[in-house]
Amino acid sequence: MPLSLVQNLRLWRREIRPTWALALPIMAGMVSQMLMGLADALMVGRVGVVPLAAASFVNAVAHLPLVLGMGLLTCISVLTSQAYGARRSDEAGELLRHGLVLSAAVGLLAALTMFALRPFLDHLGQPPEVVAAAKNYLLLYGGSLLPGLVAHGAKQFSDALKHPWLPTVVMLGGVGLNVLLNWILIYGNCGAPALGLEGSGWATLISRTVIAVVLVGYVVDAPALRKFQPARWRGQLTWERFQRMLKVGWPVGAQHFFEVSAFASAAIMMGWINADAMAAHQIAITCAAMTFMSALGIGAAAGIRVGHAFGAGQFARVRRIGFSGVGMAATFMGAFGVLFALAGKNIATLFIESPAVVNLTAQLLIVAAVFQIVDGIQVSAISALRGLSDVRVPAMIAIVAYWFIALPVGAALAFGAKLGAVGMWIGLALGLGAAAAGLLWRFHRKTQMVCVSADAFATAPTRLEVSGEKSL
Repeated sequence: MPLSLVQNLRLWRREIRPTWALALPIMAGMVSQMLMGLADALMVGRVGVVPLAAASFVNAVAHLPLVLGMGLLTCISVLTSQAYGARRSDEAGELLRHGLVLSAAVGLLAALTMFALRPFLDHLGQPPEVVAAAKNYLLLYGGSLLPGLVAHGAKQFSDALKHPWLPTVVMLGGVGLNVLLNWILIYGNCGAPALGLEGSGWATLISRTVIAVVLVGYVVDAPALRKFQPARWRGQLTWERFQRMLKVGWPVGAQHFFEVSAFASAAIMMGWINADAMAAHQIAITCAAMTFMSALGIGAAAGIRVGHAFGAGQFARVRRIGFSGVGMAATFMGAFGVLFALAGKNIATLFIESPAVVNLTAQLLIVAAVFQIVDGIQVSAISALRGLSDVRVPAMIAIVAYWFIALPVGAALAFGAKLGAVGMWIGLALGLGAAAAGLLWRFHRKTQMVCVSADAFATAPTRLEVSGEKSL
C-alpha cells in the first residue's frame, strides 16, 4: 500500500474515536428525554384511559413548539464550537450570556403559546372528556417548556466545549426525579394528595426546573468552563449578536418544524387507511425513533467537531470529521436496519398481539431497514453543515425532500397504487434518501473549495493537522 494512502487512512481513522467519545454522552442525554416521556405514559396509564389520552394529546400539541425551540437554540452549539476552535474564549462567554437570554425568551414564548391554546382545545376534534382532563395538565406541561429550553441551551453550550458528561448525568438524574415525583404526586404516596394526571404535570414542571437550575449553575460556575465566562455578566446585550444567532437558528428551527409536521401528517394519513395501519405505523416509528438517537448523537458530535475545526481553520479536518461522522451514522443505522429486517415480527410482538398488526409492522420494518441508513446519512450530513453555519440551503433541501417527495410519493403509493401503509413508508424512505443525497452533496461542495487535496495533504501534512485533537 502506498505510504501516502496509509498516512491518509490514519488521518481519517484519527477522527472517529473523538467523535464517538463526544457522541456517546450526547446520545445518553437524548435517550433520557425519551425515557422521561415513556415513564410519564406508563405511570399515567395506570390511572386510566382518559388521563393517558389527555397526556398524549397535550404532548402532541407541545411537540411542535418544543422542537422548534430546540432547533432555534442549535445556534448556541454551532457558534460556540466555532469560537472554541478559533480559541476565542471571550466570544464563547458572550455566546453564553446571550444564549441564556435567548433560551429563556424562546422558552417563555413556547410556554405562552401553550397557554394561549387552552381555550381552543375543544376545537381540535378530541373527545370532551379528554379535553376536560387536558386543560390543567396543559398549563403545567406548557410551563415546563420554559425551564426545559433553558436547560437545553445550557447543555448546548457545555457540549460545544467538549464537556458533555455532567449535563448528561444531570439529565438522567432528572428522569429519576421525575419518576419519583410521579410516584408521589400521581398516586398520593408519602402523604401527598393523589393528583392523577395533574400530578404528572407538576412532576414534569419541577423536574425540568431543577435540571435547568443545575445546568445553568454548572455552565456559569464550573471550574472547567470558567475561562469561557463573559467578562461582564451585566454588560449591555447587543442586537447584532442576537441577529447572528437567529440567522443560524431560525432555519434549523424551521427544518425541525417541517420535518416533525411531515411525519405527523404521515401518521394522520395512516388513520385514513385503517386502525391496523395506524397501530403498525406507531410501533414502527417508535422503533425507528429509538434507533435514530444513535445517528442523531453521532451527527451532533460531528457537527460540534466540524465547528471546532472550522473555527481553527483546519479545513481538511472539516471534511474528514464530516464524512467519517456520516460513515459512522450509516454503519450504526445499517446494523439496526438488519435487526429490523430479520426480527421484525419478534419486535412487533413486544408491543401488540394482533396477528394483522404484527405482520404489517414486520413489513414496515423491512422498509425501515433502508429508511434507517438514509436517515442516518441525512441527519449526520445536515449536522456537519450546521458546524459550518450552513443552514438555509440544507433546511430547504430537507423541506423539499419531506413535503415535495416523501408525502406526495407516499400518498400516491398508499392510496393510488393501493399499497397502504407500506406505500407510505416507501415514500418516506424515498424522501429521506433524497435528503441524504442532497445534503451529502452540499457538504462535499461546501468543503471542496476550501480543502487541500487528500493526496497533497497525506504526502505533506502540516504540524497543525497532524496534531489533530491536541491542537484544540
